[in-house]
Amino acid sequence: MPDVGGIAGERLRSFIERIERLEEEKAALAADIREIYAEAKGTGFDTKIMRQVLKLRKLDREDRQEQETLLDLYLQALGMMPGSDGGSEAESGTGGMPDDRDQAAE
Repeated sequence: MPDVGGIAGERLRSFIERIERLEEEKAALAADIREIYAEAKGTGFDTKIMRQVLKLRKLDREDRQEQETLLDLYLQALGMMPGSDGGSEAESGTGGMPDDRDQAAE
């Protein structure tokens, strides 16, 4: 393919084809990951929690501790922690945590 308007056609085609191959691989990997989540869910694991664990494992210890501290602070401010001012979640006994009905939607 000749140069057109200063663009090397063959070089451009090479980049495009490499990206297309990687996109195909990415789609295949995403399908594999979905299958693993389905298998885990079928054996009784909560996939939302698994996703949270994976997210936390990517963080270094300091970042994870900072996020946990901020989360606790926010939950206390909203009355969603034991010993806080109390809110509708505390009164309902769920403590603001999702129950089985929330997980069934996944």
